[in-house]
Amino acid sequence: MYLTGFADEAAQDLATQIKATKEIGWTKISARGVNGSNIHELPQPEFDQIADQLDQAGITIPEFGSLIGNWGKSITTDFDLTLAEIDRAIPRMQRLDTKLIRIMSYAQEPWGDDQNEGERFRRLREIHARFADAGLQAIHENCMNWGGFSADHTLRLIEEVPGLKLVFDTANPVFQLDRSKAKPDGSFPWQDPLEFYQKVKAHVAHIHIKDCTNPPAGETEPAAYTLPGHGQAKVREILKELKADNYTGGIAIEPHVATVFHATDGQKPDWKQCYDSYIQYGHAMNKLMEEIV
Repeated sequence: MYLTGFADEAAQDLATQIKATKEIGWTKISARGVNGSNIHELPQPEFDQIADQLDQAGITIPEFGSLIGNWGKSITTDFDLTLAEIDRAIPRMQRLDTKLIRIMSYAQEPWGDDQNEGERFRRLREIHARFADAGLQAIHENCMNWGGFSADHTLRLIEEVPGLKLVFDTANPVFQLDRSKAKPDGSFPWQDPLEFYQKVKAHVAHIHIKDCTNPPAGETEPAAYTLPGHGQAKVREILKELKADNYTGGIAIEPHVATVFHATDGQKPDWKQCYDSYIQYGHAMNKLMEEIV
């Protein structure tokens, strides 16, 4: 196993992201955003400078955290926008020798509405095929997308999109209802992170570590994001399972302690606080790994 992280939670500029990574003692970054833009959205000259900067610093990029099919895009969004993202991402992954790209299965529609599943499967087959043809692996995250409705929904994606792999996020189940388990009153329980992992683990190629607590009644965001192992995401238990399963892939921290990338409150982050909390989170993750692995 190796450790990496979404260093855009520490800083927007790459130099400070690299500084944070090295301060924790790591040599890898899960690339998502630099200078306020996703890495596949940057102007080409800016990306070229970033690639050279990473080479000079000895930092590698095992994973692209793309915007492809993410929670902010409806399944009715023009598919050409997705295809353009793919076309921009592939050569950049090849330049950085990045093999994994995080994708999603488009935003959830309100439960009970038509989720347009057939179109989701069609698009994901095309997305996966385009990356596979380039020797790259698309990995689906259990976020606020169709596959995130339950572990069973994620497994359905695996059936419908041959060759698709998964990135499992430990905390996302904590604030997602399990749509495969209707209660007698018609409501749904919160997902169980460990149960979710156990159901899908045969297809997991990468891990994201967040931790948090269930949302308050009527809310959709967690009551709080916490250090790893301090919330309800069963991080310790999942790490122990990974060890028992002889998992050899990456584990990326995505703290969300100081800034939540899908929050809608419009507040600007305090980047000093973001940097300090990212460092604290990274060191806490190192300690957790020492205790468990």
